[in-house]
Amino acid sequence: MDFAFTEEQSMIAELARDFAKKEIAPHIEEDEENHYYRREILTKMGELGLLGFSIPEEYGGNGLGWMEGVAALYEIAKVHTSWRLSISGNIWGPALSILEFGTEEQKRKYIPGLCSGELAGSFAITEANSGSDVASMKMVAKDCGDYWLLNGTKMWISGGHTCDVGLVYAKTDPNAGAKGISCFIIDYNNTEGITRNPIHKKVGMWPAPTSELVFEDVKIPKENLLGVQNKGFQQCMWMLNNTRMGCATGAAALSAAALEGAVQYANERTQFGQAIGKFQMIQYQIAEMKLEDEAAKWLVYKAAWLKENKMPSQQATSMAKLFACNAAVHAANLAMKIYGSYGYSDEYPCGRWLRDAKQFETLEGTSNIHMGIVAGIELGYQPDR
Repeated sequence: MDFAFTEEQSMIAELARDFAKKEIAPHIEEDEENHYYRREILTKMGELGLLGFSIPEEYGGNGLGWMEGVAALYEIAKVHTSWRLSISGNIWGPALSILEFGTEEQKRKYIPGLCSGELAGSFAITEANSGSDVASMKMVAKDCGDYWLLNGTKMWISGGHTCDVGLVYAKTDPNAGAKGISCFIIDYNNTEGITRNPIHKKVGMWPAPTSELVFEDVKIPKENLLGVQNKGFQQCMWMLNNTRMGCATGAAALSAAALEGAVQYANERTQFGQAIGKFQMIQYQIAEMKLEDEAAKWLVYKAAWLKENKMPSQQATSMAKLFACNAAVHAANLAMKIYGSYGYSDEYPCGRWLRDAKQFETLEGTSNIHMGIVAGIELGYQPDR
């Protein structure tokens, strides 16, 4: 296996790194303090082609693949983890699902805007009492002849109150469990009956919008059903195997950010007449962070490589997500220790790293869920897709 980036992949990574430093980094402190989402950053990403990965050029994509997407997302998330959601929320969630399951009309109508940043996207699965157990969702879509009627509530939806278009999963056969779920494309700006409530009280990811979505007798056109009726569960699992790459990449990037910060601080901070990096215990902590960071990064690259080559990748994706989130939490925790009292202040980003890292243990499948996926495939209880 070739571990080197191609020239094009290196250029994409550099483009994303420069963009993040210029457009995202200057606003981090202000946006964290105010829990503020800058929609214009999404638009600028689209203008640079940073939202078009894995999408063919004929639908507005950049024609580049998973490796380039991971390379770009890694650099963006290393500067500010909250912005990794844009690629998953627009591309690896809605756009890629519409590309895979949608009609030609749906592809032409929605994918170009999601790639250009003209449209902000989202996907809504989770409910207050339905997280890991997707099949237990309560939202219902009733066939009313000329339209679908949606009723129910979705919770913890990334970009839910700021998006223009999104996917929503609902029961079209309430008594059929996983075999009764369907997926719908929602035009939020032109659909009545949806109340979108921002969720501000979060531990971290403060500039990333999170929402409660309440659907009350919402009429959805028949043509907005995505894919086959009652096949939404399979579509959802397929989608999550893609969006989890965003989680894995973001967690690996956060691990790298914490490591870089800890190394810099260990070389600048002096105690007892020398840099604290000279002390063996600090070196031990740095070594731990480096080992886990490197392993997380290559697990992410391997999963992306498998996707790029259209090979089974579910186990690899879950391994990458699981290990990278553990590495991010551990690295953020160790960085706070290395920074000492300053790590507990707002003067340095240690608190943000730790707050943001913890969400990876829950987002898009808890660590327990991913342990089950990895083990189940290894034991032969389920196929690797």
